[in-house]
This record gives sequence, structure tokens and C-alpha cells, in this order.
Amino acid sequence: MPDYEDTLRVRDARARYFRDNAFGDDGGYAKRWVRIALGPVPVFVPNTAARVRAVRLHDLHHVATSYDTDLVGEAEIAAWEIGSGCGGYLAAWVLNLYAMAIGLFVGREPTWRAFVRGRRSGNLYHDGWRDALLDESVGAMRTELGLECRHARRPRALRPLARCGAPARARHAGAPRRAARAAGPRAALGSWW
Repeated sequence: MPDYEDTLRVRDARARYFRDNAFGDDGGYAKRWVRIALGPVPVFVPNTAARVRAVRLHDLHHVATSYDTDLVGEAEIAAWEIGSGCGGYLAAWVLNLYAMAIGLFVGREPTWRAFVRGRRSGNLYHDGWRDALLDESVGAMRTELGLECRHARRPRALRPLARCGAPARARHAGAPRRAARAAGPRAALGSWW
């Protein structure tokens, strides 16, 4: 798993990420086709403008989260991005759903943990690309996304709903149903209808 120091500028961390993964100086953004390795099988996908628009932020997410670029790492980052939401980036939604589905076969537990981590943090898809991102420190970007936030252990039902920087929900939506189930089957049916 790569580790990018908090004090490193995002621009420098991204350059190291490109170099370590042999993506070229520009990350391969200018290529017409991109090779994606699905284990031993290479798959070539068109490098459309929509994909490039999404992958510019996706690459910064790799820097912020330190997820690797192997099959399990891509499944993890896909699950994290789905968990935190891909906003108006349709290419990100589609590619991430495919990668997350593969992750359920090659690394179910890390994929699930990444999804839950995404539910508790933000990502860059919601604000979009801005050149100023590259001048921030990696630590500042992680803080902005809520990746450094540590939650106290919450009841199981509340954990997926928690977000960094937001107060824990005082009441879970399922609480009235649980109370009705405790009162008996007829009361439980009443709470559903």
C-alpha cells in the first residue's frame, strides 16, 4: 500500500503516484485508449473526455486514501468512491460499480470496509476539479475529505450513517420499527403500512 506523507504537496504526491504506477508524466490523460489489468487479463477502454474528467479526481483519491492500484486496491477505491458518492460523474459511477462488483469476489471484506469508510467521508467529485488542489498538502486534502476523522464506536445501526464533522444521528430511522417489532407482529405490520 503506498503511503504519501501529510506534508507532501498533492502535486508532488500525484507525480510520485504516476511514476510508481508507470502512468507517464501526465497520468495517461492524453492517451486515446487505456489498458486496465483485470488480474492477468488486459482490457482496453476508450479514454473518453468523461473518463479523463473523473480519473483526474480518482487519481487524487488514490493519493488521499493510499489504496493501491492492484485488483483489490481498485475495488477498494471504487467502493470508497461509491460510498462517498460520485456526484455528476457518470463515468465514475459506471466504472466504480464494475470494479466494486469484482471486489466482492476478489476481496469482499476490504471492499466492504472501504465502502463504509466512504460513507463516513467526502470526496472530490462533489466540488470538482480545481488547480488549487495540487498546491494543498496531502494532509490538508485528507482533512478536507474527513479521512483523518476518528469516530467513537457507535451502535452497529448508526455507524454507516455517521459522517466526519457531523453529529451522530440521535435517532436511527429503524428505531420505530424495532420498537413495533418488540410489541408484537401485529404492531410491527402496522409500522410498515
